[in-house]
Parts: sequence; structure tokens; C-alpha cells
Amino acid sequence: MSNNQSGPKAPKDPQKKRSGFYILIDTILEATERMEAKPSQEIYLDEGRLAFNAKFVGSVEDETILEPLKNCEGFHKVVHSIGISVTASDEVGPIDFVFYNYGKVDRYGGGTRIKLPCTKDGSEVILKLDEYQWSQDDDVVGKLAFEFENPGLTARATVKIYLQDGYEVPEISIDPPVEFGGNLYNSMISKSMLNQGNNRRLKTAIDKARNGEDVTIAYIGGSITEGAGAKPIQTECYAYRSYMKFKEMFGKNGGDNVHYIKAGVGGTPSELGMVRYDRDILRDGKVKPDIVVVEFAVNDAGDETNGVCYESLILNILSAENKPAVVLLFSVFANDWNLQERLSPVGRLYDLPMVSLSDALVEQFRLTKEEGNVITKRQYFYDIYHPTNNGHAIMADTLAYLFEYASKSTYDEAEIILDKEPAIGSYFMGVHLIDKKDNACGAVIEQGSFKADDKELHYVGMDDEPFVTPQFPYNWMHTPESGNESFRLTATSRSLLLVFKDSGRIDFGKADVFVDGKLVLTADPRLVGWTHCSPVILYREESSREHLIEIKMTADSQDKCFTILGFGYN
Repeated sequence: MSNNQSGPKAPKDPQKKRSGFYILIDTILEATERMEAKPSQEIYLDEGRLAFNAKFVGSVEDETILEPLKNCEGFHKVVHSIGISVTASDEVGPIDFVFYNYGKVDRYGGGTRIKLPCTKDGSEVILKLDEYQWSQDDDVVGKLAFEFENPGLTARATVKIYLQDGYEVPEISIDPPVEFGGNLYNSMISKSMLNQGNNRRLKTAIDKARNGEDVTIAYIGGSITEGAGAKPIQTECYAYRSYMKFKEMFGKNGGDNVHYIKAGVGGTPSELGMVRYDRDILRDGKVKPDIVVVEFAVNDAGDETNGVCYESLILNILSAENKPAVVLLFSVFANDWNLQERLSPVGRLYDLPMVSLSDALVEQFRLTKEEGNVITKRQYFYDIYHPTNNGHAIMADTLAYLFEYASKSTYDEAEIILDKEPAIGSYFMGVHLIDKKDNACGAVIEQGSFKADDKELHYVGMDDEPFVTPQFPYNWMHTPESGNESFRLTATSRSLLLVFKDSGRIDFGKADVFVDGKLVLTADPRLVGWTHCSPVILYREESSREHLIEIKMTADSQDKCFTILGFGYN
């Protein structure tokens, strides 16, 4: 017998099992096309979102852990490593995990960026913080990204944060599947109908669809209407799913007579929605929607008129010659917040159908399964703001419940009355867009040094298209090479809104805005910190008269960029 046989090699010392919490659990990823980067799924963690995810996904309640997560210094104090598990088919190709910090000085360019290749069999890859060099400019954890080779590819990911010695969190149990269609579920959905409203216009649209006439259902709102959190976004978002339900319930011969318009733009209020309504919903007069679902209940904190823009938009839609039905949809954030209390009086005044996700969800969120919980926040929310596929499915079911309820109800013979004292205000009815392409009011424009075309814009998914569309492509951009001449616009109007581009790039600077020679605003595109459409009111008066608007770079920003996306006027 030989003495040269080798026995089994001694295994490596086992890794210490660390306490940790999840920020993603079996989350669907979908690669979205990026302008100058690989197609990716991005998960934003700045503005306190990492701590919030730790709380509502990972069930962390300990403030000595949550508070440090809000900046990079604290993050390194409590976090030891990050575990990433990805599951995908071999056909998907390589997937890389990318960790981004945002910088103090250079927000998007100065922070640490780490890339790790992922396995696709669900095994965990560990990113240990102490194995990497970290930038002195690191400010906050900005985002995670999963990079793919091609857009449209999908995978599932779980991300767990492992803690340093001395920090402990309880292990969570994963929630059981949502029982769609059960008695508790149906009861929850029924609570969403905040107001059935006058059904005359909605039933007219339903009857048209049943008779085989062409019917268009349109959606306008923020990122939830765009479909954020839904994977794939085109077909799993609440808008498309509720359109399909309407089509199946009332369409004739397969429903080819029912048509779909989706116009959600992330991070924007009804103040911008009313400016882009003609372009994005009416398609410059080519479309006359029969039903318009309006979803701004979690976006309108940014409406500087506190609801006047919202009511103006609603009245503008209702006043159309073809008398479309308007459905007010009140979505909700993970902290149970929305603006339903502010905005619902508009629906009450005109007796409009209203659907409330907070009325359906918030009460049952607080219950255990034994007490009647239907869906947990972990299951409903993709992040602090946006629903998962489950969440979008519930939103679609609340609208379908309204449609079905209306179809079975007695026809309201009286038309809704619009000639009333507004609930909040109607000043901005009839707002229209001015840009390089559209100038129906005949404004006189001298572009000065704002003569470039900005191509790096806010891109959104419109309708059910697989590609994204730039917002406000017919713009005016100042660049360092273009000189320092003012942009001038002379227009006759009661009001004027400026829409300018927010950007996180350090080469963007501030511009002073003058009306009739008086400084009314210094527009700072870097306040928000991401590429975004920012509306602001320059003036609002009782009667229409001529005004001169001048926009020029501030003295310390003449070597910077600034983009005027357009104007809204009435």
C-alpha cells in the first residue's frame, strides 16, 4: 500500500456569519438603454433611500444603524460588506454589479465606483468594503446598478448588507405570496373607490368600446405612471395592465378598437403636466382621448400653486369638445404619504371618479397575516416611491374595479357641471407650449448665445414603445463656446412658465431670469442633482399683455451650460 496517497485537503476556515439586512429581495431587473453607458437597471439609494430600504425591506428599526446609512462616513462605520445574488438564464449574457457613491464636489464624477461580475446561478458574490480604495470626495451612497450587454434583458437579484462587529439586526422571514383574487384581496380592492362619481362620460366610453367604436384611454402623471418599478416596464406597469383589462372587459372582437396613450414623466408635478398635455396626450391635436387617468398625488408637492395647476389641468381635459371622462388616481408612497387631502376636493366638486391606493392599502399594511394583511410593504414597493409588479397589478385592479362598477351602474343622465367656483383655482386653463418647434402665440425669440441643442435630456418610456423618448428635444442650450448674449422672448400672455433642465453635471451653471427688466429668478439646475424637467412660474396676471423675458448666465456661470427646455403660456 502506497504512502504517497494524498488525503482530502483541509477546507478553508469558514467565513464568520455576520448579521445583515436585505435591501432587495428576489427583485426583477430589466436592462434599460443608457445614453453613454451599458444598458442597466439602476436602484437609487441617495436622499435617505438606503436607510428607508433598510427599514421597510430589511425590517431594521435600530436608529444607530439607520442614521449612519445616510452618508458615506456612517456607511463605512456600520457596513462590513455587500452580498449580491443574481439569477438569470445563460442566454442573458454577462451581468455586472456596480456600486456608486456620489461626490461632495463633483456629484456624479467624484465618488467611488466599484464594479463586480455577477454569477447567474443565485450564488452570492461579496463586496468587502475594506478591500477597496475609497475617494475623499465620497458624500453619500448614490445607487446600485446591474449592467447587461443589451437592453430588455431581465434577471432577478437579492442584495444584502452585512454589518460590522457590534451591530446586530433580527433575521426576517420572507413574506408568503400575495393571494390575488381571494376574498380579502377583493375586499381590499373595493376600498380603493374613493368616489364613484358621475358615470355618464365613463359609461359613454364603455358603450362605445362595446359597440366596436374606437376608444382611447390615456394616462398622465409622474414616474409611477411611466411604470417605474415594473419589470418589464412596458407591459407590467399599472397603466398598460389596466388598459388591457378595459380592453378585455369592453373591447369588441379582441379589443382592437381600444387604444392606449401613456405619458408619465418621473419627478414632475401637474405644473409640468399641464404644459405638456397637448403634446404628450393630445399629440398636437391628433388624439381625442375618451378616458384620461390623472396620477399626480405623490408628485404635486413640487407644484408651487398648491393645487391650482392640478385643477387647471383637470378642467382643461374636461372642457374638451369630445367630453372625455377623467379618473383621479391617488397613488401612495411607502411612508403612507400622498396629497389626496389637498387634491380630492377637485374631484368632489366636479363629481369625478376617484381611486385611492392609500385607502385600499395603508390600513392593511399595519396588520399581520392572521389579522388580515393581504400584501406587505416589501411586496408592494420596489423602493420608497414606486410599486413592484405586485403593486402595479393592484393599481390596475383598482381601476378595473371602478370600470366594472361603472359598467353595471345606472346611467347618470345629467352631465357634470364645470361652470362652478373652483375648489382650488383654474387660472392656468388653456396653457400651451412654446419651444423651437411650437410657437402658436407668435412670440418673438432671440436665442442669443442659447443656440445649441441639448441632446442629454430626461428620457421616458411613452405608450408601450420599447424605446425611450426625450422630453423637450426642441430646446435652447447655452454652452461655454457660444458667447454670453442673453436669450430674449417677447410674448403677449396672462402667465408664463419657464421649463429648464436640472442636471447633476458640474459644467452646468446658474442663469438669471428677468421679466420686463426686473430679476424674478436665479435658476440653479444643480439643486435637484439629476437630469430632470423643472417648471417655474415667471408671472401670472389678471389680463394678457406684452412682456419681455430675458435669460442670461450669472457672472460666475458664463463658462457653464444651461438649457431652456421651453415655456408654458396662456
